[in-house]
Amino acid sequence: MTRRVVITGIGIRAPGGKGAKEFWSTLTSGRTATRRITFFDPSPYRSQIAAEADFDPVIEGLTASETDRMDRATQFAVVCAKEAVRDSGLELGGLDPYRVGVGLGSAVAAATSLEREYLALSDRGRDWEMDPARLSPHMFDYLVPSVMAAEIAWTVGAEGPVAMISNGCTSGIDSVGHAVQLIREGSADVMVAGASDTPITPIVVACFDAIKATTPRNDAPEQASRPFDGSRNGFVLAEGAAMFVLEEYDSARRRGAHIYAEVTGYATRSNAFHMTGLKPDGREMAEAIRVALDESRVDVTAVDYINAHGSGTKQNDRHETAAFKRSLGQHAYETPVSSIKSMVGHSLGAIGSVEIAASLLAIEHNVVPPTANLHTSDPECDLDYVPVTAREHRVNTVLTVGSGFGGFQSAMVLRSPQEVS
Repeated sequence: MTRRVVITGIGIRAPGGKGAKEFWSTLTSGRTATRRITFFDPSPYRSQIAAEADFDPVIEGLTASETDRMDRATQFAVVCAKEAVRDSGLELGGLDPYRVGVGLGSAVAAATSLEREYLALSDRGRDWEMDPARLSPHMFDYLVPSVMAAEIAWTVGAEGPVAMISNGCTSGIDSVGHAVQLIREGSADVMVAGASDTPITPIVVACFDAIKATTPRNDAPEQASRPFDGSRNGFVLAEGAAMFVLEEYDSARRRGAHIYAEVTGYATRSNAFHMTGLKPDGREMAEAIRVALDESRVDVTAVDYINAHGSGTKQNDRHETAAFKRSLGQHAYETPVSSIKSMVGHSLGAIGSVEIAASLLAIEHNVVPPTANLHTSDPECDLDYVPVTAREHRVNTVLTVGSGFGGFQSAMVLRSPQEVS
């Protein structure tokens, strides 16, 4: 018999608030956390805005040596992992460490530190030959993405399966999906899983400028991210992290854990088509949704809310809308859909986990967060995108999806503990 997997702990650091309570307050109030970039002078760039997180490693309890050793994204992940374990009430020290694992997702890993070190080694790009005397002793930690997952394992004492998942912007869904599979098959009893990315650096900003994926609406940062709106013109780059404690259902029930939701279905597909392009019919995402729902053993009419990828690019929002119609049929028109990227931006590999956190809180509070800045309809985006204002709504089953460069399309189904007990 396949084991059931539930989420019992949440840790999150995202723009607009510290921890789950502040994060949820930002979402339900419809506040946007986007602003002009403060980490460096953005004036040379086409897109000069981002959703930055107010994160202080000292206030978060990290030591000076940890701060020196860890990239900013790793710091986010470690802090969130500790918070998720506390929230779960699980005493990991009393468990067999070989039965505890880690799954971490990231798209650009230690981009912040790698760019900083390059600038130091090359005298800000002026020297072709780099001076090894300026080399950081932690360069290996920044160069090898698996170090991020290892830091989480050391933090929580996990000696079971540990994996780094880097599937672009679906990494945050895929890392949790991988963790679910490990528990289901019996390779682990507990997984600490999620994702982290801190990509607000000149090189990442320049890369997205080059393909015109980010919005140039610099004069109005708060209104710049406009998923599904007819005037949308690109996404807003962001940073953030979310980590979860996942465990086997019966074990969680026996210890009286608070269960946010059961992960009942997960699937991922590739379009094998184009690095950044999407087919307009949404076929690959629709297939991922179909498989995730089939695995959940629920009819499409059970879906109460769709947490969309909703990046705010023309092609993504139309592709995604088509996928919902193809997979859910008429029920797609009857189901609230929203994109939290309108408020907290697009944190690349982390956003899938950040959106899982939003989905869990939607189930917890029976509230659908809004799509901020949605004022002008696009005839090709004609579903119920919950514009501007949060909505009280019964939320027992959530479909959350992700779409990433490289053709990755992922879907996950989360169900209320009342529905699965």
